Amino acid sequence: MVKRSRRVYVKSFGCSANLADGEVIAGCLVRAGFDIVEDPQEAEVLLFNTCAVKAPTENRIISILRNAPRSKRLVVTGCLPLINFERLKNEVDYDGVTGPAPGAGIVDVLRRVEKGEKVVFLECTSKPDLCLPRILMNRFVSVIPINYGCLGECSYCCVHFARGQLRSNSISEIVERVKQDLDSGTKEVWLTSQDTASYGKDIDTSLAELLRKVCEIEGKFFVRAGMMTPNQVMGMLEELVEAYKCEKVFKFLHLPVQSGDDEVLKLMNRRYTA
Repeated sequence: MVKRSRRVYVKSFGCSANLADGEVIAGCLVRAGFDIVEDPQEAEVLLFNTCAVKAPTENRIISILRNAPRSKRLVVTGCLPLINFERLKNEVDYDGVTGPAPGAGIVDVLRRVEKGEKVVFLECTSKPDLCLPRILMNRFVSVIPINYGCLGECSYCCVHFARGQLRSNSISEIVERVKQDLDSGTKEVWLTSQDTASYGKDIDTSLAELLRKVCEIEGKFFVRAGMMTPNQVMGMLEELVEAYKCEKVFKFLHLPVQSGDDEVLKLMNRRYTA
């Protein structure tokens, strides 16, 4: 008789979007009857929601995975499996692997791992499902992935291998999610993705329009928009500046310019000049 692994330790690394994915993973497991524990020593399954955006980060994550006790089942999800699966396969003794943002699919993976299967599921085609349950890391902060993927093909970037092409949620879905979170006590809303400025360009809308609609929601709360690529911002600059005038929007703008040299920017395939 196979022993059922009900106690799961979930640890997420990396960007705010990946942390939000981890909240969904934990929420889906709890809904399916698993117990989330804070101490890895108490767990029967260790689930690491990984990042590998830079080589030092990848090395650190691989080291953590290699040192995981083999008395426990090990499941690896997040960006690392799609960015460097060969290294993961060669250096880590895992029981299950998925691509990033597995959502409710993580339940099936753990149930199969319970039965003794070695599971590998590396597809990455979904968009954020805002209806899935979550366990919030901070009950006052709601991190909402507004889209997955981006429109860039930067020559140095491995993230587009993991997150794929742009897939955006509708404004109505995001607004409804914000309202639900505010009713639950949220004070800050973080709109996040791999590139928030590319939001909506696949569904004929924009980040500026999304911010405007979120700011129309009644209540006292703050909104923070995540990282944006400069070339995607320039096409909606006036509208974005207008949206930022709302008192609910943090006056925070993360624009990684990467280089001040046009030749380097061209080699990086950044699609803008200094």
